[in-house]
Amino acid sequence: MSAQLDRRHFLRLAGVGVGAVFASGLSGCTAWATAPSRDFHFVQLSDTHWGYAGAANPEAKTTLARAVAEVNALPMPPDFIVFTGDLTHTTDDPQERRKRLREFKAIVADLKVQDIHFLPGEHDASLDQGAAFQEFFGPTHYSFDHKGVHFIALDNVSDPAARLGEAQLAWLAQDLSGLDKEAPIVVFTHRPLFDLAPQWDWATRDGSQVLAQLMPHAHVTVFYGHIHQEHHHQSAHIAHHAATSLIFPLPAPGSQPSRAPIPWDAAQPFRGLGWRDVQRHGAGDYALDQHGVKGA
Repeated sequence: MSAQLDRRHFLRLAGVGVGAVFASGLSGCTAWATAPSRDFHFVQLSDTHWGYAGAANPEAKTTLARAVAEVNALPMPPDFIVFTGDLTHTTDDPQERRKRLREFKAIVADLKVQDIHFLPGEHDASLDQGAAFQEFFGPTHYSFDHKGVHFIALDNVSDPAARLGEAQLAWLAQDLSGLDKEAPIVVFTHRPLFDLAPQWDWATRDGSQVLAQLMPHAHVTVFYGHIHQEHHHQSAHIAHHAATSLIFPLPAPGSQPSRAPIPWDAAQPFRGLGWRDVQRHGAGDYALDQHGVKGA
């Protein structure tokens, strides 16, 4: 591990052990564990909220561009990049919504990676059931495979009631039906699939049904956004990892009466903002490398 990585918050996920908090490795499987190593890494960015204007981030018009530049400066380009929702800040005006989506898309076009995956957040999609998002980025839920890992993007935001809904649950069941139970699976979503803080809308109404479908699969990891902070949780063998945002941090779940943004600190600009590099090693160990947004 490089000295640069040592200085950052570095988290290895290497299977289940005594007292382990996370279970994202594949060390316990057979056929998949003996498969040839297929190392890769991807970058997760989340909650950019393009179009936000307010005291919680006076640098709102520059933060996304800073993150793009930092990702482009990685010594090894990621295999792909994923944005896990709330690309733009909410607006009741359909024309303004599309303007913000268009501007966001133009900014991230500067990323030096061709393979970019987008998920909507409720700020992008809940007021029009994802119609504008789909005009710019295509389907709100989908799956793809990369170097032996099956990736699933779920939409728990286009429904204003914070559900996937029966049609998408049926699609998920069909998508999973063709997989070996030992196959490594990574799920991307915006809201958490477990009840983190339902009073703050930090939950998915039918998330328990999603987890029930995923539970028979031995190696599942979930990456999500929405809560604007790093957070880690375990549902049996399924590990859940929340991402920091690129607009403003939010308080720890249930730590105060409301989820109001943590005030901007001019002495520590960009504190609590960032993105992550997810590295897969060998037969399936993951490492999360957290990057904070840098100042000028």
